[in-house]
Amino acid sequence: MDSQTSQSSQASQSPHTFQVDLRGLVDLLSHHLYSSPKVYLRELLQNAVDAITARRAEQPDAPARVRLFAEGGALRVEDSGIGLTEDDVHSLLATIGRSSKRADGLQEARSDFLGQFGIGLLACFVVAERIRVVSRSARTPHAPPVEWTAADDGSYTVRTLPDEARPEPGTTVHLVARAGAGEWLTEARVLALARDFGSLLPYDVRVGDEAVTDLPAPWDRPYPSPTARRVALARHCHGLFGFTPLDSVDLDVPLAGIRGVAYVLPSAVSPAQRAGHRVHLKGMLLTERGEQLLPDWAFFVRCVLDTDSLRPTASRESLYEDETLAAVREALGERIRAWLTGLAAGDPERLAAFLSVHYLGVKALARHDAEMLRTMLPWLPFETTDGRLSLEEFAQRHPVVHFTRTVEEYRQVAPIASAQGVGVINGGYTYDSELVEALPSVRPGTVVAELDADTVTAHLDAVDPAEELALAGFLAAARAKLDPLGCDVVLRAFHPLSVPALHLDDRAARHEQARAEAEEQADDLWAGILGSLRGSAPRAKLVLNHLNPLVRRISSLRDAELIGTATESLYGQALLMAQRPLRPADSALLNRAFIGLLEWATHGEEGRR
Repeated sequence: MDSQTSQSSQASQSPHTFQVDLRGLVDLLSHHLYSSPKVYLRELLQNAVDAITARRAEQPDAPARVRLFAEGGALRVEDSGIGLTEDDVHSLLATIGRSSKRADGLQEARSDFLGQFGIGLLACFVVAERIRVVSRSARTPHAPPVEWTAADDGSYTVRTLPDEARPEPGTTVHLVARAGAGEWLTEARVLALARDFGSLLPYDVRVGDEAVTDLPAPWDRPYPSPTARRVALARHCHGLFGFTPLDSVDLDVPLAGIRGVAYVLPSAVSPAQRAGHRVHLKGMLLTERGEQLLPDWAFFVRCVLDTDSLRPTASRESLYEDETLAAVREALGERIRAWLTGLAAGDPERLAAFLSVHYLGVKALARHDAEMLRTMLPWLPFETTDGRLSLEEFAQRHPVVHFTRTVEEYRQVAPIASAQGVGVINGGYTYDSELVEALPSVRPGTVVAELDADTVTAHLDAVDPAEELALAGFLAAARAKLDPLGCDVVLRAFHPLSVPALHLDDRAARHEQARAEAEEQADDLWAGILGSLRGSAPRAKLVLNHLNPLVRRISSLRDAELIGTATESLYGQALLMAQRPLRPADSALLNRAFIGLLEWATHGEEGRR
């Protein structure tokens, strides 16, 4: 019994062969693996180029030709490559996924190949209902030609042909279009796709009599002068990407087998916008939407390059993220960094033109690269109370470099600080505050300080003690009115005279306001926890301008209720001038102050009647 059980167990564990539903696999390829049916032509070109490469590895003087003929919903692709025997056909075409590079004698040349023969032909079923391959081996020249014919239902036949069917070594692939896919096999479409995919291929490729390859690549061609080269590359960029570049940057990384060019965009783009780079692998276009090729900060360029070292994904439409790609990304970033440094040293006019459009990209680089920050200090523009200046120029003018972290804070204090001679940089824009804080690391001795309410108040002129004492009642009423809002009232004299009040706060004050609001809305447990966080946190300040005529008239009022309404109006106006977001309590105050002033005005008019 045990013996029978053992034999039964062994029988049940015998290996089986997977059965592949070719129709389902074609659907998977067309809807999930490949982005478009057009990749069928790339796969055909890859197979042809690989076959020629294989033959030339054994016969260096062998012809290197690929010819494509499209007519009447059919396509014929002929190559002068290594060819196949009947055994090769059964081995390579009947087993999907097996690569022709694994054939005997070709293992050492694998790096010279582009794709997988079986998978490449399978991709053709995306546009074809029938594929016929006629091939003759160059490695076994006495073997007869062999024909492999397959349908999209997964069936295929193999037979040998007479010598005259294929006199010379090589392979011919015949496609017959499937229903609805005929447009992909027209001569015009085939020519356009072949040029798009194969313009940099190292062999003679033609569609009919039309040449496909265009070598050497534009960045490798000799030109009579630098100006002629710049014009030619600009024309090339416009043809590929649709824009005329501000400049071009050579991308040459010999150790990674990379040659190409980066084109500088003529207009600003968002850092979040993903760049689409054109990447050729051994001359064949791999993708025109390569996103991970450059560092994130280099979003101001579009690249086109050829490489023989990067690894493609399964669809061969993007790059595999590995250590090689990371090293290439760093090397290409270094080329762009060197270009910027060269402009700073030798061509300040072109650098200024570039920075007027792409300063954001350089700031993104400089915040992580101290050397680039040091190089760009005289050039990067910042919004300041002295106008649009570089950090170097601003630091030369002011012993302390004050900055704000938000645009709202800057707008709040800029007019007042400028009138008092206090220099302030707007650090609210992307990367700006980080660069200002990094300034001492590249400019030793520079003092950088975030501007807060106390610093601004300290630079405003104090009011004569006697005058302030005379206004003690007014100030007490004003403070009582704004205390529930977490805001103090102080009296100062400052310019410009047209500003009646200035609302000042900082992050600590806003944090305390948010904590207080949360405490009011929380249950007993959370209110207790939030209350325990209350400390001597700074409060916002409403700074009244004693030099302003309106403030002087308000301060002379004797009606406490009217003083409160007027104080609320000054507070609301100061908030609006600072362009700060209004809390619900602030909005209610503005509405209350407006109605109160209307009532006071109308009642006063009735009294005068």
